[in-house]
Amino acid sequence: MTNSQDLFERAKQLIPGGVNSPVRAFRSVGGAPFFVKRADGATLTTADDKELIDFVCTWGPAIHGHNNPIIKEAISKALEKGTSFGTSNPYEVEMAELIVKMVPSVEKVRMVNSGTEATMTAIRLARGYTKRNKIIKFAGCYHGHVDSLLIKAGSGALTLGNPDSAGIPESFAQETIVLAYNDSEALKDAFSKFGHDIAAVILEPFPANIGLIFPKDGYLQNLRDLCTQNETVLIFDEVMTGFRVTAGGVQEKVGITPDLTALGKIIGGGLPVGAFGGKTEIMDCLAPLGPVYQAGTLSGNPLAMAAGIASLKLLLETDAYTRLEKMGQQVQDALVSTAKAAGIPLQVPQVASMFCPYFSEKPVESLDDAVSTNTDRFNKFFHTCLENGVYLPPSKYEANFISTAHEQGAIDQACDVMTAALKAI
Repeated sequence: MTNSQDLFERAKQLIPGGVNSPVRAFRSVGGAPFFVKRADGATLTTADDKELIDFVCTWGPAIHGHNNPIIKEAISKALEKGTSFGTSNPYEVEMAELIVKMVPSVEKVRMVNSGTEATMTAIRLARGYTKRNKIIKFAGCYHGHVDSLLIKAGSGALTLGNPDSAGIPESFAQETIVLAYNDSEALKDAFSKFGHDIAAVILEPFPANIGLIFPKDGYLQNLRDLCTQNETVLIFDEVMTGFRVTAGGVQEKVGITPDLTALGKIIGGGLPVGAFGGKTEIMDCLAPLGPVYQAGTLSGNPLAMAAGIASLKLLLETDAYTRLEKMGQQVQDALVSTAKAAGIPLQVPQVASMFCPYFSEKPVESLDDAVSTNTDRFNKFFHTCLENGVYLPPSKYEANFISTAHEQGAIDQACDVMTAALKAI
């Protein structure tokens, strides 16, 4: 057996499904997962010594590629002073200053340890602030494995064909109103019926856990207006899109400011981290100032903060977004033109460093549209790319990520592999 096969067999005896996050199991695309022993730049090296051009990028954080020397040095310097203090540290303050500077909605911010913690606490905070119970989420938007949010979720939950997880009490689900993304009439009806008890609306402004979907013209503004009129807290989950779409996330790009924002991924520079922030009036409802409790022993961990600060400064001090947009358009153009010539229905929504191939003629504007895309074609495309050295997310419901490290020849090579895979289909 190969090294990856041996590791997977051993893991299955000790870890549920052999993985510590479900989408890693390759259940959606078939086959067995590989194990990685090293990552540098845009390249993963598997336990079988195979090199892969990586478009998963640690599911988003590696916007500067893997093992970036500047981020490594920042971690190394922080490590010399200790791994964790259990007290406040200077890195937390610098990180807060950067986030407030970059993200339009954030006046105050609190660090946590994952995106799930960020969305979970943002919901609790919205309920405590408004003294209301119900929330609105959107089918296919994944906000981590929070009980009240793991209802018609995207990402791994959708890939496993079990979006409504076992273990969630029915009473929790009853407080969550699930609507179709991009359906303004459904929004209007929900507020008409429940507006007096809707604490928050939470969404990925560009849903990136069912591929990559963009809002219809006026949709996000309509949502902002409804929340304002009904004194409902609008929460943007920018764990995926934050600092990837542009420095200030989707909210900066589209000019619509939520009340709270959930963040993660890039602000840890590859280490576990999350954050949420927003209006001072709302954030000051958190303990120790207010009645909404939240805590975390490792929140603001100095190693994670140092890595994230280095990552954000690299984005601010270079022309990273110009270069990422250029590479994203290169991938989109290569795939769309090749598919058209081959007579294969394909669309590739793309923004900056994110893209997603949907095998469908119909524009994908909601969860139902994403589900109806051609799974067999995607799976063949995925495996052909993987066999030829390009690693895409192992599910048609996941966004692909590009890093600045891809410009060192990797993007050209990957485009050759992906277009050849399309022709093989």
